[in-house]
Parts: sequence; C-alpha cells; structure tokens
Amino acid sequence: MAAITQPDHLNLPVRQQRQRFTLLDASSYLTLIIAVLVMAVPLVWMFAASMKQPSELTTVPLQWLPQTINADNYATVGDRLPLGRLFANSLLLTALGAGLKILLGLTCAYALVFLPFPFKKTVFAIVLFTLLVPQQITIIPNYTLVASLGWLNTYQGILIPGLASAFGTFLFRQHFLTVPVSILEAAQLDGAGHWRRLWRFVVPMSWPTISAVALVSIVAEWNEYLWPFLVIDNADMMTLPLGLTLLQDIDGMNNWGVLMAATVLVTLPVLVMFLILQRRLVDGLTAGAVTG
Repeated sequence: MAAITQPDHLNLPVRQQRQRFTLLDASSYLTLIIAVLVMAVPLVWMFAASMKQPSELTTVPLQWLPQTINADNYATVGDRLPLGRLFANSLLLTALGAGLKILLGLTCAYALVFLPFPFKKTVFAIVLFTLLVPQQITIIPNYTLVASLGWLNTYQGILIPGLASAFGTFLFRQHFLTVPVSILEAAQLDGAGHWRRLWRFVVPMSWPTISAVALVSIVAEWNEYLWPFLVIDNADMMTLPLGLTLLQDIDGMNNWGVLMAATVLVTLPVLVMFLILQRRLVDGLTAGAVTG
C-alpha cells in the first residue's frame, strides 16, 4: 500500500511554518498599504488643495496641508456655477439611468435563465460579446441616430443610447443560475406568472447582486462625461462633470483651488454611495462565480 505523502510545507518544523506565514502576511499587508496609498493620496491632495489659497498651490517644496482652512474656493464655485441645476440634472440622470439598467438587466437575465426559447446560449454569447466593444466605436453611430431623432440637448438623448447593460445582464444571469428552481416551480403551481415570480421570489433573493450592479451603474452614470459632452451644449442641461468644463472656460486653468473644490463636490456623492453599498459589493460580484 502506497504511503500517503503530505505537502512540503506541512513537513516543515512549526517554527519555520510560522516564520513563512509571517513573511507572507507582512508582504500582503505591505502590498495592501501601497495600493491604498496609490488610491488615497490623490483624494487627500484634492481635498487639501480645495482649501488652499492660489499661492499655496505653487510653493516649493510641496505643502500638503493648507496654512488656514477656509471654504472660499467652494463659495467661488457656488457663485460661478448653477450648482443646484447641475446637481439636479446629475441626480435625475443617474437615478433614471441606473434604475433602468437594473430593470433591463433583471428582465433580460430572467429570460435567459427561466424562459425556454431557441438559441438561448447564442443570445447570451452575443450579450457577452458586446462587453468587448469599446464605447468609442459606437459614439458616431449613436450620435447620428440621436441627432436624426432631434434628441440633442434632451434627457432621452443622454440616457437611451447607454441603457443596455451587458455587465448587469451577465451578473444577474450568473446569480439566477444559483436560485433553487423548486421555489419557482412551487410559485408557478400556485398560479404565479413570470412577472410575479421575478419580483416576489427572485428579486428578494438577489439583493447582493442588485446592490453590486446598482453601485457600478451609479458610478458610471454619475461620472459619465464624454457622451453628455457631445450631445449637450445647453448649460441648463449639463451635469456636474460637464460643469467642471464650464468652470474651466470661466476661470481658465490657473485657479486650481476652485477646480479642486468643484471636483470634490462631484466626487463626494459617489464616495458616500460606495460606503453605503460596499458591504454587498463583493457578495454581489462573486454570486454565481462557480456556476456555468
């Protein structure tokens, strides 16, 4: 009878094993700290710069903290930009865009998993293929279509070309494959149609995935710049990211403190939303990860 061999690391003395895992933990923590610094330092600098006077931004050596904390730059942003209108436009477009992406993703994924129809796998393959198509390729056809429909400087001109979410459909489909079919079969025996089965049974079991898709969609819609920049030239229809361009046109590129203050105002709502949904993000992204 052949002897059972153990992995090499189990044959090491206990002291060497502890030393090995200590080194691995130290390297992991070091990598984590470096990654956090790379992501956090620009945000810290942006917030600190928004509190500085223009002379403090060009000092050598670099001065990280402002000498005196003041909100003059934020007041300047409020005076030179219609912040209320820009924020309302961004909030409306983000809520509608993210909400419709979630709705379309849910219904499309439900059809791909629970509805019998021919060429189902082919349809899903086409959905996945759209993830490989860069947004820049579709800009000219979309702009031509929107212009021909007379949708320039309109909300529907901003929203409709980007409503299809292949990422959301893929994530929902992978999660729906893990939903017990017996629950839906029992609901069907009780007379529940597809619409009721989706909202009364599937959706309540899918909140982590919905939260993940919602967070990704909200961030994408809130930060969208290129497409609104092409189809909007009316200041009353602009969003907050476009307001930064408007502020640059007013102030030029010299008043960096004011630009940093405006950037903080654009970034802060997304950070708050991320903090609210971060606990469900990993669960949603990994749901159905091992399902075919």
